[in-house]
Amino acid sequence: MTQTKNIWIEREVDKETVKNLASELNISQILSKILVARGINTFKSAQEFFRPHSNQFHDGFLMKGMEQAVSRIKKAVEKNENILVYGDYDVDGTCSVALIIRFLQKITTDIFHYQPHRENEGYGISLKSVEWCKNKNINLVIALDCGIKDVLASESMKKNSIDLIICDHHKPGEIVPEAIAILNPKQQGCQYPFKELCGCGIGLKLIQSYNHKYNLNLNFEIFFQLAAVASAADVVPLIDENRLIVYLGLKALNDQPIEPLKLLFKNLKKEGEINIGDLIFKIAPRINAAGRLATAKIAANYLISDSESLLENLKTIESNNDERKKIDEIITKEAISQLEKQPFDRVTNLVYSKDWHKGVVGIVASRIIEKYYLPTIVLSEGENILTGSARSVKGFDIYSVLDNLKHLFVRFGGHKYAAGLSLKKENLELFQKAFEKEVKHQINMEDLSPKIHIDNELSLDLLFKNLNANNTPKIFRIIKQMEPFGVGNPKPTFIFRNLLNHYAPKIVGESHLKFQFSDAKKDKFIDAIWFNSLENYEALKNAQFMEVVGTLDENVFRGNRKMQILVKDIKVT
Repeated sequence: MTQTKNIWIEREVDKETVKNLASELNISQILSKILVARGINTFKSAQEFFRPHSNQFHDGFLMKGMEQAVSRIKKAVEKNENILVYGDYDVDGTCSVALIIRFLQKITTDIFHYQPHRENEGYGISLKSVEWCKNKNINLVIALDCGIKDVLASESMKKNSIDLIICDHHKPGEIVPEAIAILNPKQQGCQYPFKELCGCGIGLKLIQSYNHKYNLNLNFEIFFQLAAVASAADVVPLIDENRLIVYLGLKALNDQPIEPLKLLFKNLKKEGEINIGDLIFKIAPRINAAGRLATAKIAANYLISDSESLLENLKTIESNNDERKKIDEIITKEAISQLEKQPFDRVTNLVYSKDWHKGVVGIVASRIIEKYYLPTIVLSEGENILTGSARSVKGFDIYSVLDNLKHLFVRFGGHKYAAGLSLKKENLELFQKAFEKEVKHQINMEDLSPKIHIDNELSLDLLFKNLNANNTPKIFRIIKQMEPFGVGNPKPTFIFRNLLNHYAPKIVGESHLKFQFSDAKKDKFIDAIWFNSLENYEALKNAQFMEVVGTLDENVFRGNRKMQILVKDIKVT
């Protein structure tokens, strides 16, 4: 049997629980095992999982600081104060700004919004923005997806009698900024039951709480759409409220999309139902591109407006995205060229160039991990300060590594798998050695081999049982009801043993392989595609029987729908 660089791990769950749940729900044990592995082991929990509803949201007032935040906004509305909505320049921050602006427009008029320039100001609440607030006579700032580490900016605001509400989801530092209210489930003493909301998700909780306290009876479909885009783009775990947000957001997007998103999908000639993949791969890069190459305000203005001027704004957004793709491709090639000259036995990737655009280093870090599966940092230079992004492999907490090295930084912040950092250029060599040493100390070497978790074994014979009028198998119909999929609720992965490679795979696009498989009896057939797998063509072109690991997907082409396997890995038997 041919080897693979991936480690295949078949999930183990309690067999009796699987059997009982299958009986309760009248489904196969194949599906029951998938649910039990996700912590769904009773009829009630399954009902809540398959039928998400807005009454499943937690009470926003359980979040520390919520009462103070809601009351302060009410006061600002009653006194006609100038309110500034401040957001980060990424998708989460931009959607957060659009969400709160659209909300405030329903209750007041004196609203401004501000997002820092990535190159000139960097991440967080900048001191430059405090001066801007003074000049505009701002009374209240609502900061979203940033602020939890901006102690200096918060002090400056307080000195200038500007009140601050922080809505952030990043880990707080040892010193917490001074603010009227801090909404962050990760802060000490916060009893909110769900800790994994993105910044826009916390903004949504703020709106829900205000709506509830003052009986506004708002229609939340607009807000769900923006929070869904942010949650998908920020790769938060799709469990609990995050799954609910994305589910309700996608439903609203398919029923009655807001004008900016409707126009974007029309421009892309999107066919069929909008799904989470569309949010991640179509909407998010376009919103992000503005903040990466120009100013995030372009994307925020686009998402806020429903006017005729949208088309012109969309052209700018598309132009930024096209430019981002070109820059991203050039830098990725240069970074890989650097890495090929580094020691083979390293456990980290760290690359740097003064010529690289700061706005795309995070994307490049993610691409490098696809090629070299190691914790990765990509840095660019500006005024003797190196700024960049860190990305981690699954299961390894890169934030804790950087936290141990924070004495070398000008600033840093982030999550378990992604972080941003700045350091003086003179500290680069010291940091590179310390980063490699710290990761080597903390990492389990098994973490450096990508893992594929397999939910269950499936045969074509079992798959094609119980077809409906459209020839769609029951298993696939129920799996569709488990959407949206993402981190924490991954698309079920199956192992198909002894599939017959019906003919040599076709090369499609630049680097994809397309297959048609059958069972040994050659009476059941299924198409399959393996993206970015051209390197495997020679090993597979003459192979007959294979073990195939993949997920079930629906290929929509010119209105025709056909089930297929999205291949994750193959072993030749």
